[in-house]
Amino acid sequence: MADIDSQKREKEQYVDLGHTELENHLKTQVALYEKKTQYTGNTTNLLSAFFWYNLFGFAYHYIRSRLGPKAEYQFYPRNGDDGLYPTHTFTDSVTLALLSDWATDTKESDQIGHLVSTYDPDYTIHLGDVYFVGTPEEVEANFLAPHSSWHYGKHGSLALSGNHEMYSNGTAYFKKLLPAMKIRKGETVATQQAGFFCLEHEHWRIIGLDTGYTSTNRPFLEVLFKPDCHLREEQLDWLKNVVRLGDPSDTRGIILLSHHPYYSSFRDDHPVVGRQLRKIMGDSARPVVWIWGHEHRLSFYEKYGFPDGIQAWGRCVGIGGMPVEINEPNRGHESQLVLYDQRVRERVRRKAVGYNGFALMTIEGTQLKLDYIDQNKQTVVSEQWSVNRENGELAVKTLFVHPDMTKYGQ
Repeated sequence: MADIDSQKREKEQYVDLGHTELENHLKTQVALYEKKTQYTGNTTNLLSAFFWYNLFGFAYHYIRSRLGPKAEYQFYPRNGDDGLYPTHTFTDSVTLALLSDWATDTKESDQIGHLVSTYDPDYTIHLGDVYFVGTPEEVEANFLAPHSSWHYGKHGSLALSGNHEMYSNGTAYFKKLLPAMKIRKGETVATQQAGFFCLEHEHWRIIGLDTGYTSTNRPFLEVLFKPDCHLREEQLDWLKNVVRLGDPSDTRGIILLSHHPYYSSFRDDHPVVGRQLRKIMGDSARPVVWIWGHEHRLSFYEKYGFPDGIQAWGRCVGIGGMPVEINEPNRGHESQLVLYDQRVRERVRRKAVGYNGFALMTIEGTQLKLDYIDQNKQTVVSEQWSVNRENGELAVKTLFVHPDMTKYGQ
């Protein structure tokens, strides 16, 4: 029988992976076929496996997910849970590991998962994308199997959805992944009930937004009406009436987490989410820190926001498990782009790829530190945020930048 490492996917399968559902479903079936053939010893069985997994399996799963209904949307209150979780810690500080685009079931994602475990954080949060299409088998391999490398935090783990989970209509995300996400709530342990949440600290709020559920559409319709990743009304109602995001008397600092970017110098913007938040927070909305994935890169932006949206310092951390992209920016917002990682780790299929990693958040009082750590356990950027509890304003101080990080315009 093949060993565990031989059953892992190879990073070559992910190089230049597109974002169409068709391609990702096909990649899923090819991966199943390749795994099946490791245990097959004759030509007849090889041909049988190929036709079953590549043709029939692909056609069945693709048609079912494209034409079948999305999983039922889950929102609070649900099973007595309101989605607000007070932070817990055994020390004076609270630590959170943030990983995005991690669930590739590769040696690289294993390496990052094991690296996170050496920091033993209080919380671990996945910002979305289970590859290729978020099937139950892919959720199992990455998060649940005996040899999966996802590290569960001492006080809990939470998961956002990305577009790849919705390529299978979100069924495995809601039915299999969320029930596995446990988080301490007072004296009890809760199960994540919806694709969004709020971690409550004395001086900070870490709010996870669900941009994944609305990131896909039906065949042909998504060509005419490109999905905008908007927040559904149930989520907006929760933000307004439960989180009370627009309450001016709550001067805690706000950290937003999502899979999709609010804005980008490399790919599509998703301004509608910022506009929706502006309506809740009002015209006097304070700037926030917004951490996202989706793009397989590490990049940092100056404070920016669309005229009718909120202002946010953007941070992209989509470097958990996918081959890391290091290309130059090619679209707007270059003036807001401050830093991005162009370091070359290796070449895969003649394409240069960068370093995988994650972000480690440490909260101590009104101070919040963000360390961006690569797979060599090297901190490439470290920044210190502080919140003024008189007015909720944020301030940032850069503590360290790796000398090989690219400063935009230099």
